[in-house]
Amino acid sequence: MLEYKQAFEKYFDEHMSEIIESLAEIISIQSVATLDSDVKPFGEGSAKALKWGENFLKMLGMKTVNVDGYAVHGDFNDDEPVLAVLSHLDTVPAGEGWSFEPFALTQKDDNLYGRGTIDDKGPSVAVLYAVKAIRDLKIPINRNFRVVFGGFEEGGCEDIKYYQQKYPFPKMVFTPDGSFPVLNCEKGLIHLTFKGTLEKAEKYIPYLKAGTVINAVPGKAEFVLANITAEELEKALEGLDRFRLNTEPQGNMLSGVLVGKSAHGSRPENGLNTATALAKAFSSLGIKEFDKLSKLFVHGDHSGKAMGMGFSDSVSGEMTCVLTQLNIEDNILTAGVDIRFPIDKTSAEIKGIISDALTANGFEITSAECMEPHYVDENTELVQTLLKVYEGVSGQKGECIAEGGVTYVHDTEGAVAFGAEFPWENNNMHGADEHISLETFRTNLNMYANAIVELTK
Repeated sequence: MLEYKQAFEKYFDEHMSEIIESLAEIISIQSVATLDSDVKPFGEGSAKALKWGENFLKMLGMKTVNVDGYAVHGDFNDDEPVLAVLSHLDTVPAGEGWSFEPFALTQKDDNLYGRGTIDDKGPSVAVLYAVKAIRDLKIPINRNFRVVFGGFEEGGCEDIKYYQQKYPFPKMVFTPDGSFPVLNCEKGLIHLTFKGTLEKAEKYIPYLKAGTVINAVPGKAEFVLANITAEELEKALEGLDRFRLNTEPQGNMLSGVLVGKSAHGSRPENGLNTATALAKAFSSLGIKEFDKLSKLFVHGDHSGKAMGMGFSDSVSGEMTCVLTQLNIEDNILTAGVDIRFPIDKTSAEIKGIISDALTANGFEITSAECMEPHYVDENTELVQTLLKVYEGVSGQKGECIAEGGVTYVHDTEGAVAFGAEFPWENNNMHGADEHISLETFRTNLNMYANAIVELTK
């Protein structure tokens, strides 16, 4: 039984307009972090977002520290914290295909739209108002907790690596950067790039760009084709009726755009992959390199079985292997792959298999960034308490889950993700029209308020 559940529910219902106004403020800050800026370390947008978070923490009466622009934190009282709640205020780029302004909060049909509403600005605001509710309701907190906001999660988590050198985390850490009930198992990750040289032929591709980031299914591809007609391309794409194709002939050249649907790299089943669709089409048009590519990355299959992978285990489930970037310029093909693999495998094993498959087909590996899987025993105090909170707030049975997404605590021993979305939801994270439902947002508020209270008893 959660002692303050009803008090929190009433508080959030009464303050929802204020909470949504605060969410609109942080959504309006275009906090796409970058290393290529005069504003160090992560650009003006990241700095503005962290300043917003710092000011809000101060307004809540928390003792704040700005850690050299990498992160900010606020302590509830002066004691050593036993708990840290970690989230990030940077976002991925807006991308294309939005029905709404990406950096403005739009409320429609009981959903809140905007870049960051689910990852991770919406959950961050929920954490802030959880703290505000605890303050305003004068709920006793016996042990200190810390709220931490980072500014470069989407760029590789250099922010929090730097932060931990200055301020090591307490024993208990959770992040609202994953899924409910409790995400205690995260698959390993490999981001691999490769290249190849295209042979000269009558039909060729002077230019192709599919995908902008390696951790998202490419929802758009731009291209220029030589000696290939629109009719030939349309025929090669037959059966892919959910894609949209626009072309414009210019002499023997055909320029065009193929539109599919972007999705998070860990959830490729939610997207329509323009890179693999075009690889399949170009293969059927007789372009040799794409015959190899389409057999390695089979359109519609995300398992990597064609390259000798397709692994799964009973804890983390099935792996994914997705061609997320595909570019051609000056007769050079470059590509990127997003792989999420089970906890019973190592990055060395998976990298070895895909590298062998690619090099055997004439491609050259150019880079590989790897992260090993993350797993936390479900019997820890942190996990068991969060499961209790989940059951108390939702009325549903709490259980640990595994996902392919890499959360903010992937490299933090003993830490887990607690929300912010449910496994059955598709909030278009990293895609167009990213959103959070009002119902889920309310649940976030209640979950985080009750979790902080229960973990600091």
